[in-house]
Amino acid sequence: MLTYNTLKKYLKKDYSAFKKVKIAILADSASQLLSDAIKAYGFIAQLDFEIYEADYNQIDLQVFDPSSELYEFKPDFIFINRSTEKLLKEFYKKEKHQQSHFFEYVAHATQNYYNTITSRLRSKIIINTFPEINDSVFGNFAAKINSSFIYQLRKTNLSLMDLCQESKDMFICDLASLQSDLGYSFVFDPKVYVSADMVYSIDFLPYIAKHITDIILSITGSFKKCLILDLDNTTWGGIIGDDGMEGIQVGHLGMGKAFTELQLWAKQLKQRGIILAICSKNTESIAMEPFQSHPDMVLRLEDIAVFVANWETKVDNIRHIQSILNIGFDSMVFVDDNPFEREIVRSSIPDIAVPELPEDPSEYLIYLRSLNLFETASFTEEDEQRTKQYQEEAQRNILLNTFDNELDFLANLQMESEVKAFDEFSIPRVAQLTQRSNQFNLRTIRYTDEDVKLMVKDKDYYTMSLSLKDRFGDHGLICVIVLKKQDSDTIFIDSWIMSCRVLKRGMENFTLNTIVELARANNFKQVVGEYIPTKKNGIVKDHYSSLGFELAGDKWVLDVAGYENRNTFIINNNQLWTSTQ
Repeated sequence: MLTYNTLKKYLKKDYSAFKKVKIAILADSASQLLSDAIKAYGFIAQLDFEIYEADYNQIDLQVFDPSSELYEFKPDFIFINRSTEKLLKEFYKKEKHQQSHFFEYVAHATQNYYNTITSRLRSKIIINTFPEINDSVFGNFAAKINSSFIYQLRKTNLSLMDLCQESKDMFICDLASLQSDLGYSFVFDPKVYVSADMVYSIDFLPYIAKHITDIILSITGSFKKCLILDLDNTTWGGIIGDDGMEGIQVGHLGMGKAFTELQLWAKQLKQRGIILAICSKNTESIAMEPFQSHPDMVLRLEDIAVFVANWETKVDNIRHIQSILNIGFDSMVFVDDNPFEREIVRSSIPDIAVPELPEDPSEYLIYLRSLNLFETASFTEEDEQRTKQYQEEAQRNILLNTFDNELDFLANLQMESEVKAFDEFSIPRVAQLTQRSNQFNLRTIRYTDEDVKLMVKDKDYYTMSLSLKDRFGDHGLICVIVLKKQDSDTIFIDSWIMSCRVLKRGMENFTLNTIVELARANNFKQVVGEYIPTKKNGIVKDHYSSLGFELAGDKWVLDVAGYENRNTFIINNNQLWTSTQ
């Protein structure tokens, strides 16, 4: 973790090339140094954090006064930072019967903050859990007294977690979890608190700043999607080629326990939707054997989306994995015990995350957990199917190599698409796709569940969710279209977002055919699109020109009357859409 003094040096850097993100910090204690730490972490994340820092202990004034500086600033994110030290003072002021329900008071106040802010701003709210203070009034007996502070504090943190589950635009920075790792004496500096009313130690500020930045990155679509594991002395102890399957260390005895627990963690990530891949210098059949036959292995071949074991360089093999998954290198994490391999991957693929593993395997897991590499802002049931979808994609790539041309391959895939307006079942996945998609995203507009629900009710919007399946399996919902009526003749493509898994399948043509069909049915004469460039969506910079749109100013225009359906081998409603129709 970077120190605060190191972070301060970043404040002098040039942020002008980075995307600007506005953050408001409302704290009940002094927050200037925290504000600086967050600003500095923005540079590391290539974001220009413009920060409004309210006077401390002015949370209520800023939230409930509609003319406050908070609402003039119009932040993208608001961090409401309340401290356990101030909470304890509030608790002591309550009557005994009130102390027994103190957690309800805190949850209710937080809910009021959220409701008030979101009624006036389209901001994401970040709150924190409270690091624990045991005031030792009851000692260990506090667990049996519901009016004790530690009992109410723990219920408070649980109630805040419940509140965030119910509130789509509220997120938690889990300071209580950080304290459990680092210790209260690291988090809190009594001398600084007494002299400057700052509740967090200087050493703890970078941890808060990083976690706030991680949350913002995940909400804005920058997060890790794939964990690539080396095998020998990383996934198991020993060298499979020398020691044989019986000689590797894995299981519940000795050092094998460390590797088994790392595998358990990776398995949980896979079940959450993180793609697992293997990249190993090994003979493939030997490398696969433990996944197939070792009784103590937690990870099995069905958990691995892409398995690459050969004697090529790790760099070449990671690039091969990326070509199959079709995700950015900045979405990937590569874990390898060998310092040489780590360094050569870092230098050859700068965007990939390569943790500097400790030398002792018993420390691997606690170190990887501390990095918080896999922050996310959403989770759906479809995420759990991601490994299967990428395994199917690998099969498609194998099939592609058996055909002389791409058209024959596409015809052989037996593709079908279902086109529907957004509904209550698709809304969470639609919102997630808008938040996560960075490459095939023409305007990079992010929607929350609530935004999508409002569109569904608005007569000026037309929405489409498109799924795709083929002979190998179901991709699920892979394309989101939001159309907005501009006038009686024109419909505007507010969002065209597509999963990169289905590129070069003809889905772009199929989608445009469907858009024009809707436009004709509603008597629109032209379809207008817009491309807003970002660092990550360069693959679609020629999207509209390649589909026959004409540039008019900064917009792209398509004449509906002169449009002829484009070629695609995707079936919808038992009809084959091709250029001959």
